[in-house]
Amino acid sequence: MDQQAILAIGIFLLTYGFIISEKIHRTIVAMIGGILMVALGVVNQETAIHHIDFGTLGLLTGMMIIVTITAQTGLFKYLAILSAKKANGNPVRIFVALNLITAVASAFLDNVTTVLLMVPVTFSITRQLKVPPLPFLISQILVSNIGGTATLIGDPPNIMIGNAVEELSFMDFINNLAAVSFVILAITIAILVLIYRKQLKTTKELQESIMELNEKDELTDRSLLRKCLFVLGVTILGFFLHQALHLESATVAIAGAFLLLLLTGEHYLEEAWEKVEWSTIFFFIGLFVLVSGLIETGVIAALAKQSIDLTGGDLTATAMLILWLSAIASAFVDNIPFVATMIPMIKEMGNLGITNLEPLWWSLALGACLGGNGSLIGASANVIVAGLAAKEGQHISFLKFLWIGFPLMILSIILSSVYIYLRYLI
Repeated sequence: MDQQAILAIGIFLLTYGFIISEKIHRTIVAMIGGILMVALGVVNQETAIHHIDFGTLGLLTGMMIIVTITAQTGLFKYLAILSAKKANGNPVRIFVALNLITAVASAFLDNVTTVLLMVPVTFSITRQLKVPPLPFLISQILVSNIGGTATLIGDPPNIMIGNAVEELSFMDFINNLAAVSFVILAITIAILVLIYRKQLKTTKELQESIMELNEKDELTDRSLLRKCLFVLGVTILGFFLHQALHLESATVAIAGAFLLLLLTGEHYLEEAWEKVEWSTIFFFIGLFVLVSGLIETGVIAALAKQSIDLTGGDLTATAMLILWLSAIASAFVDNIPFVATMIPMIKEMGNLGITNLEPLWWSLALGACLGGNGSLIGASANVIVAGLAAKEGQHISFLKFLWIGFPLMILSIILSSVYIYLRYLI
């Protein structure tokens, strides 16, 4: 191994260590790591820019703008109150309904946005019913990660995989991941109801108070809502048809965002721009440059070769290795840098003799997305919900979440293993 490769590994591990420690904001750490790769000559600036996946960045930015404007209509509060009334104020039914809304929304919006919109509504309903909010919050973390697994745009790992592998379309993600995600979601919600059933009880009077709420009061701007629903519909249709239209998913998302800004007027432009999570965008940029150092120095190729040597080049063994390694790693470290490292490694496996890479991509997607349920730091949505809960005086401890989340994550990966084996490997 040459000096440049050792330097690239050193910068990568040091950066990763600081990201895991959370002592310094992960965006600052990732950007400094990427800058060091260029400044110390591991990669030149032109090569570093070439490795930045602007498709991922465009897709994230476009969806952030659409969701920011849609959130102002009160649509999520309307759906939550409507579902609570349809459940006749019954806490168990409301628990299931809020989880289903969170999961479905997470499939088409990013998880962080979904939980940011759902958590305040959840507190409002649980206060009205006088039931503990923690069962609702912990379950919403779990189902947001499961729901996000089902589509190309649901979770950052899928966005990264979709942009890295051109032959995988929006429909491919739904065809290959939605069914297994739905099965895992149904089983997870059923188990959560069993775990929390004793806490999901209230009085008849409090149930009736939910029925008195008027969900229509939450729709603050109906004209804006119509425009948002139109653009969301057109954008999602664009995702379904993007291959037939010869357009990248990022182009569809950016087009949708600026169509909405055109329809709503420029007074929404500044606010939408402010609400874009620029720290997340620059975190991705830093990671792409960081990983480019490992690619250009041959470290990724060496890791791919070692993995194939370990599994003897057997497709089944390699798929299971990637699935379980992704899940366990993503439970305790951010799945975004992990996936950024794994994508070029799987591509290199294709150069080393594994001709059918499809099972490996779906193994990576399932492992990285579902693995986020393994601990409180496994995914960004987990940390966001814990923070929002703390502001309301509800502490979700690391161990309390681990006690629920980790066994359910292991169960979801066992189900995923069976699915991957039966669908792709027999």
